[in-house]
Amino acid sequence: MIPLHDDNPTTIKPVVTIGLIVACSLVFLWQQSLFPAEAERAIFAFGFVPAAFFGGRAVVPEAGAVPAELAVITSMFLHGGWMHLIGNMLYLWIFGNNVEDAMGHVRFPIFYVLCGIAAALAQGFQDPNSAVPMIGASGAIGGVLGGYLLLYPKARVLVLIPLGFFTQLIRIPALAVLGFWFVLQFIQSALSSEVGGGVAYWAHIGGFVAGMVLILVFRDKRIPLLGGPRRRGPWG
Repeated sequence: MIPLHDDNPTTIKPVVTIGLIVACSLVFLWQQSLFPAEAERAIFAFGFVPAAFFGGRAVVPEAGAVPAELAVITSMFLHGGWMHLIGNMLYLWIFGNNVEDAMGHVRFPIFYVLCGIAAALAQGFQDPNSAVPMIGASGAIGGVLGGYLLLYPKARVLVLIPLGFFTQLIRIPALAVLGFWFVLQFIQSALSSEVGGGVAYWAHIGGFVAGMVLILVFRDKRIPLLGGPRRRGPWG
């Protein structure tokens, strides 16, 4: 199922969410402007390489362009193709604005980056000696999805369901959409370990779990969990 829109209005303009989408898009356009060999070097230079992070080992000269600790963050702004970028930005736009609304413009980018770091470490721990660079905002966005699930599980989401040559548009609760997404990561992770694959499913899982934990700290305490009515009172 492909989410298209939710029925969850916001009270503030999601300037950070928009900024993240613009930043990722501009970085991707820069990647597209490079020759293939340069683009590959850029991925090694700014992507998250577990072997470099955990073992301090530069697998190729380009991997030392930025410190491994910084590459955990720079990797979140690179993408491997148009579909990778569009899919991530679609999820960020639909669900990120409400999570930003729940914690404000200052806390949200901190929350986002922390989820991205947790996602990278979750993937890296699976194979600390891996020399394959990990790129993409998927892990950080997974954190956004985890936070949204705890905040607004009853929100209705318009999804597109492909059915062969036909498609179906239906509105279903966010709990079903995001719960299905989370379970799917485990299934796809198990399948990819058998047949091989290049998607960092454990980054998605790690980011999602981190988002569910961090939302307890970062949200405005006037906004209850599980879709309860917003409470009045000072920010906290």
